[in-house]
Amino acid sequence: MPSLKDTHPHFDFFSADSLPDSYTWPPLDDHPSSVLRSDGHHPPVIDLDSPDTVDLVRRACLDWGAFQVTNHGVPTELLHRVESQTRRLFSLPTHHKNRAARVPDVSVSGFGTAPISRFFDKRFWSEGFTIIGSPFEHALRLWPDGLGHVPFCDAIRDYEEAMEGFTGRLMRLAFASLGLDERVAREFRGGPTVIQLNSYPPCPDPGRAMGLAAHTDSTLLTVLHQTATGLQVLRRGGGTGWTTVRPVPGALVVHVGDLLHVISNGRYQSVVHRAVVDRARHRYSVAYLCGPPAHVKVSPSPTLVGPDRAPAYRAVIWGEYLGLKAKLFDRALASISVTQNNNNNNDNNK
Repeated sequence: MPSLKDTHPHFDFFSADSLPDSYTWPPLDDHPSSVLRSDGHHPPVIDLDSPDTVDLVRRACLDWGAFQVTNHGVPTELLHRVESQTRRLFSLPTHHKNRAARVPDVSVSGFGTAPISRFFDKRFWSEGFTIIGSPFEHALRLWPDGLGHVPFCDAIRDYEEAMEGFTGRLMRLAFASLGLDERVAREFRGGPTVIQLNSYPPCPDPGRAMGLAAHTDSTLLTVLHQTATGLQVLRRGGGTGWTTVRPVPGALVVHVGDLLHVISNGRYQSVVHRAVVDRARHRYSVAYLCGPPAHVKVSPSPTLVGPDRAPAYRAVIWGEYLGLKAKLFDRALASISVTQNNNNNNDNNK
């Protein structure tokens, strides 16, 4: 059963010279991984100017559910600005950040621990700041005097605009790799803007701490900006186990989310990933969450089902699925499985 503890943040990571028991996880043989594989067993890096981009995206989604992209069109200077403002936010004293704390079970916007922390008895060595739409209200709480909130809000606004253009292109590539035409991709554009800022402070005992536990994203696609190691992905059925995603200067990491898993009828599997921490390095990341408009029903594409491959999932809108994920966590995708639901009905009729 999940631990439904309060997720309101109070802990000051920088005051800790040892790992508190509430942050001490059971040791994992493969955690943390410092191995950066050079034998091809890591998510590929795709040059979006390549003439074979669609095929490369298809193979990456099939093999890994994750890849990195270069020549994506998001200016390097803008990535640096957003990272700088992320550092600025998380460098504020804890009691200042708590001015913009999210309220559990009321709002997902603002400062706090990862919402999935409620499903674990141990806490994560990390902090987060979620932005849905404009960050102005929360930024004004963090910097109430003068114009301190302006550079933060400007950086987020510019990042949203750049990422909207890039993710539109990315969605077209992902849908084309499934054999779907551009009209289908357009139907799923225009969802709410969601940005997740993450901070993973230096940890006195990283081998027994967890930055963010294993999970999949409740998205179509997630785009991550990272400049330091810490992200790990699990290759399902690939035999390589947890693999560290080595940052490539200027590149962006792309994750397949649960909703693209549904649209592809399970052809593309949402990637299980986690974040580990470091003794000396403070890691930051910025995630842009791509989801459909609120009214759009997500279901297996008709072109990917047929007499020999029935739909594996029922239709669902993003808001409903987010509710399922908040309640069921890693069982959310199975809960909309047509096969599982049919089996449950058969069991009930016995």
